[in-house]
Parts: sequence; C-alpha cells; structure tokens
Amino acid sequence: MNGSGEHVGRARERLTALLVEASTGALGAAGAHVAGVYLRSGTPGLLRLSTLVGLPGPLFKPWWRLHVDRPFPVADAYRLGTRVVLPNATEMVRRYPQFAAGLPFQFGSIYTPVPGAEPSFGVLTVLLPGTADTVDELPDLDRLCGLAERLGAGLRELVAEEGDAAVAWEGEPVCVRPPAPRPGAARVGRFTWDPATSAVHADDRLHALLGMTPEDFPGTGAELAVAVAPDDADDVLTALHETAAGKPPHAPLRVRAADGAPLLLELWPPPDAVDPSLVSGIVVDPGPSAADGAADLLPEGVFCLDRAGVVRYANPAVVRLAGRPRSELLGRPVWEAMPWLSGPPYDDHWRSALLASGPVHFQARRGDAAEGDFLALSVYPGQDLVTCTVVPASRMEPPVHLPPATEPGTARALGQAGGPGPSMTPLYRPIALAIALTDAVTARQVSAVVMQELLPAFGGRRLAIYLLQDRHLYLAWENGFPPGFLAPFDGVGLDAHIPGVEALTTGRPLFFESMRRLGDTYPGLALDAAVGARAFLPLIASGRPVGTCILGFEAERGFSTEERTVLMALAGLIAHAMEKARRYDSEAALARGLQQALLPRRLSAHPQVETAGRYLPGTQGMDVGGDWYDVVGAGDGLALVIGDVQGHGVQAAATMGQLRSAVRAFALSDRPPDEVMGGTNRLLIDLDPGQFASCCYLRLDPATGRARIARAGHPPPLLRAPDGRTRVLEIPGGVVLGVDPRARYPVTELELAPDAILALYTDGLVERPGADIDDGIAALGAALAEAGAAPGRRGARTLTGVADRLTAMARHATDRPDDVALLLATRRPGPADRG
Repeated sequence: MNGSGEHVGRARERLTALLVEASTGALGAAGAHVAGVYLRSGTPGLLRLSTLVGLPGPLFKPWWRLHVDRPFPVADAYRLGTRVVLPNATEMVRRYPQFAAGLPFQFGSIYTPVPGAEPSFGVLTVLLPGTADTVDELPDLDRLCGLAERLGAGLRELVAEEGDAAVAWEGEPVCVRPPAPRPGAARVGRFTWDPATSAVHADDRLHALLGMTPEDFPGTGAELAVAVAPDDADDVLTALHETAAGKPPHAPLRVRAADGAPLLLELWPPPDAVDPSLVSGIVVDPGPSAADGAADLLPEGVFCLDRAGVVRYANPAVVRLAGRPRSELLGRPVWEAMPWLSGPPYDDHWRSALLASGPVHFQARRGDAAEGDFLALSVYPGQDLVTCTVVPASRMEPPVHLPPATEPGTARALGQAGGPGPSMTPLYRPIALAIALTDAVTARQVSAVVMQELLPAFGGRRLAIYLLQDRHLYLAWENGFPPGFLAPFDGVGLDAHIPGVEALTTGRPLFFESMRRLGDTYPGLALDAAVGARAFLPLIASGRPVGTCILGFEAERGFSTEERTVLMALAGLIAHAMEKARRYDSEAALARGLQQALLPRRLSAHPQVETAGRYLPGTQGMDVGGDWYDVVGAGDGLALVIGDVQGHGVQAAATMGQLRSAVRAFALSDRPPDEVMGGTNRLLIDLDPGQFASCCYLRLDPATGRARIARAGHPPPLLRAPDGRTRVLEIPGGVVLGVDPRARYPVTELELAPDAILALYTDGLVERPGADIDDGIAALGAALAEAGAAPGRRGARTLTGVADRLTAMARHATDRPDDVALLLATRRPGPADRG
C-alpha cells in the first residue's frame, strides 16, 4: 500500500514539475506577469487550473474551474485546438464579452493549447500588459508554442508510463511565486534538504554567498540554519520542518546574515506531504536597498506586496494606520494582514492592480476605525512587487466627499477623470446585467432590461438602441430623449458621418465628456441638450456588428479607463442578447408562417358529417409547435387525424408538415388505419429528424357510423353521447411514431351514433405542469358533457361553438406552455339510422 502511494506521489511530483517549468518559462517568453496551465480533469468537460504563477490563488478562485462549452478563450483554445490571442481589453470585449464582464481590467492574454491526445491535454495561459493590435508589439508566440509542445511531450510520456489518470488534475492549483531574482539583480544560492537524513546539498553559488568552501559547508539542516542566519537559526530550522510537512512560509523569510546583511530565504515543500522528499530552497542576497530606509522616513504609509499578494514590506506609518504590529503584517497575504481590505469591492481593486499596468486608487475604512475615518490607498503595480501608499482621506486635496460609513464599498474611486458623476465600476457589476438578460427573449425584452438595469446603475437619463439591418441602423428602443428627436436618425445608412454609425463601423466606442466636445467633433450634428455627456457603444457579437447603444448623462462627466472597459463589456453582453433575440424573433416568425401554411385551410366535408378544428400556439418560449389536425376524404368516407410532433419551432413545424402530407397520401388511397400508422412510422424513422410524434387516426363511414381507429402514443379520444353522457374511449395503442420500425398499431372498432360528438385533442389542452394528465382529461370530458344539447337540434349550440367553449380557457391563458389542437366531429342521422 505504501509502495503504491509512493508511486502515485512520484507521478504527481513529475506532473507538477512539468507544469511549473512550463508556467515559469512562459513568463519570460511572453514578458508576462502571470502564467498558468489549465488541465482536463476526471470530470468530462471540466478544465481545472493546475498551476498559477504570479497571482494569489485565492483571489482568483472563481476561475479555478472552467467548462469546455463556456464562451471563454480557455475553452475555445482547448476545444478547437487553436491559439487564442487577445492583445488588449477591447479585443477581449469584442470576442468574449462574458469573460470580460468578470475581469473588466486592462490586460492582454494568450491561450495556447497543449498538444497531445484528442482533445488537447489543456491550455497554457499567460496574462500580460495590454498592447495595441499590432503584431510587432505581441510577444514571441513561437516560443510559447514551443513551451506548450514540450509540455505536451512530457505529458504524453507520463501517460504512456502511468495512464491517462496521471495527467488529470483534481483539487486546487499549485500557486508559485514568480522567480524573484533577475540575472544581475541579486546573488542567489540554491540548496536541497532531506528531512529523513537531514543531509544538505548546495550549489557553488550558495557556498560563495555564505563565504564558505564546499568542505566547510554545513552537512545538516541545523548547521545550515546557523550558517545562513545565526541570530534567526531557530526560525530557519522551524521553517524547514514545516515546509517538509507541506506548510511553507507565506513569503520569503527576512533574516540577517552573520555580518548583519539582510537575506531572503524562500522554501518549497515536497509535492506530497505524505510522501516526504527533498525540500528545495534559495538564499537571496538582495544587496543594499535604499528604498527600505527612505520609505521608513516618509510620513505617508508605504507597504509592498509580492505578486502572490503577500506583504513583503511595511513602513512605520503603515503600522500606525493599520493598527497592528509589523510582525502581524509581514509574511501574510494582505487580506489576512489587513482584513478590512478583503471582500468586495476590494478584491476587484487588487485584481485590477495585479492584472493591469496602471495605478489603482480607492478608499477603505478599517473595521475598528471611527465613523467616517476613511483611508485613501493608491496601488502601483510593478514587475515583481506591488507598491501601495496609504494616507487618511482627510489629507487628500481637494477634500473628498465620502459616502456613509455603513457603505464603504461604494466610496468614489480617487483620481477618476471628469466631473460630478459617480464612478460606475464600484456601483455596478456587469454580472448583474448578464443575469437579468438571461430571461429576456425578444429584442423588446432585451431593450427593457437594459433600460431598467443599466440607466439607474450609471446615473444615466437617456438610452437609445439601434439595430443593424441591410446596412442601415433602425431605432429599436429609446427612453428619455425629446419626443421626435431621434426620428431623423432612424434608418440611417452606414456611410453617415455621425457618432452612432462610426462607433459601429470602427468597432470602437466614442466617449464625449461634454456636449460642446460632441458638437466640436461633429459640426452640424443636431444635439438633444446643451449640457451633458454621451457614450456611443458598438454592439458587436462574436465579431458580427449588431447595432449601437447610446447612453446619455445629464451632467458633464469623465470616463476613466476602467469605466470604459466596463461599458464595453456591457455592450458585448447587450449585443449577444440582441443577436439571440433577433434569431428567436426570426425563427418564431418562420415557424408561425410554416404552421399556418401547413394547417388545413378548410376541412374535407361530407353531407352527413360536421367537423370543427382549433389550433392555439403556446405562449412560453418558442410559441409554435408541431400539433396538427386534418380531415381527408377516404374512399366513400372520411379520415380524421390529429397529431403532435415533439418539440417547438421551425424543425417541429417542418416535421409536422411532412407527417401531415404522408397521412393524407395514405388516407386518400383508403388504407386501413393500422397501415396508415405503420407507414407513417417508418417514414418518420427514415427521415430521421431526431423527433417523434404521437397520432390518432380514425376512418369513419358516415352512412353507418362505423369507425375504425388506431392510436400511437396519443391521448385517448372522448365521446359525448346524444344524451350528454361522456366517456373516455379506452383504445389500445402502439408506441409513438419514429421510435420502433417494427411497431404494431391495433385497430379498434366503434360506432358514432347520430348527434354524438367525438373529440380528438393534443396534450396541450389537458396537461399542466404539476398536475396529473388524467385529471385534465376528466375536466375536458366534463366540459364536453356540459356543452349543451346535441348540435343540429333547435336551440342547440353549433359544433364550432362547442369547439370555442372547450378552448376558451386555454385561449385566455397567458402562461400556456404548449400549443393546443382540437378536432370535433358529429354525425347527422341518415337513411340507415331511420331504417
């Protein structure tokens, strides 16, 4: 058992080493801050983040798991086996609006599939500062591909030796700090320590760094601790043992060498704590640092984080402002050292600082601070460290008007461009609009959601949405503009020199902080107000132009870089929702047209038989289905048929048309009911539309009232006798059409007495969610019994009146989930009956 566990541990160690090597190599190849590898997992369709270099793992936990069918670049690279390059946030918003909505920050990214089995093993991912859309500014993509190919080769070798399970990743990612020392920036020595024997092995650089010869170098862990830091030897030895147990320090240990010079000691644990193996470590001499001493003298608070989010330095001013001793700040993740800087919206500020290249400004209030005692923070990201300054907000110039202390998360971001408008990003998260849009089906519903969700959140007062059709923009929705102002722009062509058109044709948003600037940029353009600000957002879905969204603000205001990114993410969500709504509207219109064209315009008549049919589309989702009815002349009699194709939309309507034509052809040749059913069943199987259908077919002799009926998975008919008694006709049947080519459909004979009413119907008339269909059939039978005296008698209701009465409740229902078909037939007395 122990040998098996050791074997598994070694395989995991090999896998981790391959992944870490590829991830750290990608940092240098791409000039990136962040890299990682997504691997397939044991759950089909699920990718897991296996390694992450350069970011704190807990801060990005929502992205640890991704499904391969999600509209995210990682999923596309994995599923399609092709590299995805997003040089900046604008391109990300255009192609992956849902991904951009979750990470609305200024960064670029590259996703390279790791070749191997089909599909690929996973995706090598790097995040880097955003660049322009020029090839010259992109990193060396060939080097990234080479790293992915080498990783794939290593994984294939591991699979060949250990099986597929060896490269399936489960659990949390391995989070690795980026290689801190750059060549020439510091002296570095490496060593390994075996916790089982306490033996130490070091390279020549560590010998030189500590001023020792290989012969004098310590041979045990305890001796190593004394050689590295005699005054901190106990701390070093404790850290070695805790690392061997799988609990390494949060950050490099800051210790002092024998001569008092500062050193950094960083340790890595064995890959599996239950399988002890060598502990790896480095000792770094960072050299003289004037920054520490200089920052200690500043009145402003200064602290530094590494790219794993761990506090590496804090000056005395920060210690005072944080209200905690330095020992409780250093070596801990910032959200543990300063818990009042964790959670929304602060997590977003840290993500922005770690992913973007520009500074981030925000305010916060300590949990134990006095009411209204806010701190103003500025975060400046660097290649290896993130530097933060913190001062009391009251010292900011000009004075900042703070929100109520009970709502620190809504504090205005400092340093925003523009005037009195509130910052959009803290107030509104794009995911809120995404959730609201999930229930919007039609273009009108999408527009209503945008108006209800977007305008109040951003403080806007005016909204217009134009949709593209035949190279012209047509107004789909407006709110807040003066009456008739937008009418001249309805139907404008794509060659017009106006901002709404140019935003769409260039694919880039246009922002105007004032109406004066809008007028100066477009001389002669009619303006709807003298004061305010405007944003023109292109609506682009998967690279296809959809339209333009115009936002209007009553007061002048600026738009920060982060705000523009969020607005473009929202525009992408709106565009995809509009595209989906337009497809829905088009398919619904086509399905309705098909349904109306395929239903009979009039029913075949016979002097002794009266018939009436009704059809009602559903009111939820795609409101047209595959229900149909028909009456066809068959020999010297009539054939009555009703059917229901599973599903809704164009496909169901088209399949219904094919079945109706087949049944009519069989009926016109006066084939027996069982042959009609069998032939239609085989035809549907041959067509293979991926659907099945229920059906009920009846051949009636009007002279005698003799009827022969066959049923295929359809609700049983109802028969109302002339005296008003109504019963369910328990007719044996076969399976639904389109399932079993050998299915048989038994025929049952019955007699339709004069003035009796036969009712054929589909399940939409009797079935309701959560209710038993037998109860629905019983209720329909009661309604049929109550329909009154038999048609044709003095004072009696007509058969069409009975049909209207039976469908009245369904007709007025606003939540009808399925379509409805009803066919009624009654027979008048003939010579045979009088004889």
